[in-house]
This record gives sequence, C-alpha cells and structure tokens, in this order.
Amino acid sequence: MKTVYPIGVSLNYAIRKAAAQRAKDNHFSRKSPLTLEVLIRLLVDAEGGSLDKILHTAGIPVSASAITQRRAQIDPAVFCSVFTTFNSECVDDELFRGYRLLAVDGTTINLPRNPASASFVQHDGIPKGVNQLHLTPLYDILSRTFTDVVIQPEPKKDEIGALITILERNTFDQKTLIIADRGFESYNLIAHLAAKGNTDFLIRVKQSRSAMREVAKLPMLEFDCDVSFSICTTQKNSDKQNKNYVFLQVPKKSKPGASTRRGRWDFGNYYPMKFRICRFWIGTEFETVVTSLPRSFTLEDIAALYHLRWGVETSFRDLKYTLGLVNLHGKSDLFAEQEIFSNLTVFNFASRVCRKAVIRQPMDGVYAYKVNFKMAVTLCREFIRTPNADEETLLKEIARYTVPIRPGRQDQRDLKVKGFPGFVYRVAA
Repeated sequence: MKTVYPIGVSLNYAIRKAAAQRAKDNHFSRKSPLTLEVLIRLLVDAEGGSLDKILHTAGIPVSASAITQRRAQIDPAVFCSVFTTFNSECVDDELFRGYRLLAVDGTTINLPRNPASASFVQHDGIPKGVNQLHLTPLYDILSRTFTDVVIQPEPKKDEIGALITILERNTFDQKTLIIADRGFESYNLIAHLAAKGNTDFLIRVKQSRSAMREVAKLPMLEFDCDVSFSICTTQKNSDKQNKNYVFLQVPKKSKPGASTRRGRWDFGNYYPMKFRICRFWIGTEFETVVTSLPRSFTLEDIAALYHLRWGVETSFRDLKYTLGLVNLHGKSDLFAEQEIFSNLTVFNFASRVCRKAVIRQPMDGVYAYKVNFKMAVTLCREFIRTPNADEETLLKEIARYTVPIRPGRQDQRDLKVKGFPGFVYRVAA
C-alpha cells in the first residue's frame, strides 16, 4: 500500500526533486539568490500582481528583469515535472460505483500579442490576430484535481489528438470512466478508448444531420440501445455487399486540423466497433451520448454522470480567475507554459487541502456550507511561501471561510470574448 505523506511534504518533495534534476545545469551552478528551487516556488506562489510586488512579498532582493532572464533559462518541462511528481505522491481515491470519473475538455489562455509566435492566430473573425495557447486537461471530477494536460498553440490545437496522447502515456490501474463533450466525437478516439485497459467512455455526440451515421438514423426520442458495426477504409465491391459497416475516408496525409481530425484512423480495415447509444431529455432538449458502460448503469445513471462533467467547466473558471491564470507574468509562450503548470499544481494542492478541512454545518441553517475555494487558494499560497508552516493550522484557517451551497442555482453563461489584460494596469497592484 502506498505511503501517504502530508500534502505540504509532497509538494516540497516535488519541487526539490525537479530542482535537483537540473542542479548540474550551467545556468544554475553559480551562487545566486535566484536558485532553481527559489524560482520554482516563486512562480508556484505568484498571484496576479506585478512582479515587483511578488518579489517584495517573497522577500527576494532582485529585480523583475533578473527574474525574466532566469526564467528564459528554464524549460517548462521542469514545472511539468513538479506537477506530475506532486500528483504521483498524492492519492485521489474518490470513486463513483467503483469508477474514477475523469472529464476532458479544452480551454484557451490568452497571451500578449506577438505575430512572430507560434501561438498567433488570425482569421476573418479576428483580423488583427491574437495569441492563445490551448489546454486539453484530464480532470478528476470527484477529487477535483487535474491529472494530466496537453498544451498546444491555438492554430495547431487538436483536442482529439491531445486526449489520445494522454491515453498513450497513462496507465489506469483502476476502473476509469472518461467523460467528454461533443468536440471529442470521433470513431478513432472511441477505438482508442475501447482498446485501453480499465477504461470506459461516455461522449456526447451530435444528433443532427452531421451526426454519426448510426446516430443520425435513430428517431428523436428517449432510448437506450446497443449498436455494432465495422469501420471500413476501402470501398470494394465486397465491402459494399456488407451493409453493416461505416466507410471512413482516411486522408493519405493525416495532419491535425478541423478538416482531418475526424477522418484519422489508427487501426486496421474491417475494425469491429460496439457501444451503447443513449438519448435522454434534459428539460429543454434531447442530449445524445455514446458509452461503453455496462447495462448495470441505467439511462438515469448515464444522464447523471454526463451532468457531472460540468465540474471541468467550473474548474477552468477557478483556474483562470481564482488562481489568476489570466494575469500572466511574461510575454513568451515558454513563460506561459511555466505558469500554466505552476497554477495547475497550486490548484491541485488547494483542492487536496480543502478535502481534508472539516466544515461544521449549522444545526438549523437553510443551506449546507462548503470551503470558500478562493480564500483557500490565498491561504495555501501563504502556506507555500512560509518556511516550516503548520498544515493543521492551515486546515483550521481554511475551515473558517465558507460559502453556502445553493442547489439548482443557475446563471446565464457569459460568452463574451475576453482578451489578454495588459501589464500596465498591474504596476500599481
């Protein structure tokens, strides 16, 4: 059985291990107040203010320019190592009927405008162009932690390919359900998920004329049925005699992009496929999903599981605004990747600490209460920057700040496009 250490100990170990792996680097061999470990902690702890304010709070007597020069010498893989090592040192064991629930979705991070950068995207909708990085993370819904992420320049984003990459580099030791939205509708992805051990899937699919053939021919009403067919990549006369197949036109040179991602195929011809198609009413419209879950999961269970996927959407809001990922402290794509991994690490740290906090519920209150996550992040960052801080004291402090849980509360989604907030306004922050 794996030994579980205090969360603060696990984070310190992850930071020191990443720093030790680069200890022989020439850039960090001489004596300086900006050691690699100090710089990693500084970025993990950084909030949305100016660099000068962050340095003053941390008590590091160097200039903002020195930080920028040092950061340019560090590969984002160092911060990725902190993120992955910290995850491996912790145990997230929240399950739903024996399954670990992992949601996948994509979001963008805005960067300062730089037409020479790989992240620069320009089209008719944004004629001046913007810089964006696209994140495709895997998110543990019940434990509220990020388990893995693929970062791509927005012009080259490929969410389906990113999830396949995540599947290839992860081993799922326990039963896992991966829940995805419509952007992940793909025969190729379904085949990869079906071939992965200990893994089931639940993917929302289109239900219009552009839907999968097996979905499009079904009536628009609530149902739960099994389908089986073969994926065929040729159209010989012998193929056409078999009616129970789906022809997939595979491009000769399959490059990532909107026009080819659904046509990519990594398996052989006449590949057998089998899954459930479920359609259910959500109050205003039908939703259709495909899944490999067994029949022990009813249609109501499937609808409830898909509803839980919304947790990854709210995690993006917290990642950007509660942790301050919208307020980057550098202009390059490299700097942005460093801060993305740093913020993912702090998010996971705060989530794990919040799970351990004991909230006293009022005996005669109208609502139940939960941890105020925004305040918890602030307290966790203070804990990280304070040497020899006490974790029990942190838990007591977090338990003091709570917010009511209001079931069924809904707000209209704000779909306004948000640009990168400039650096100037943060000078006085």
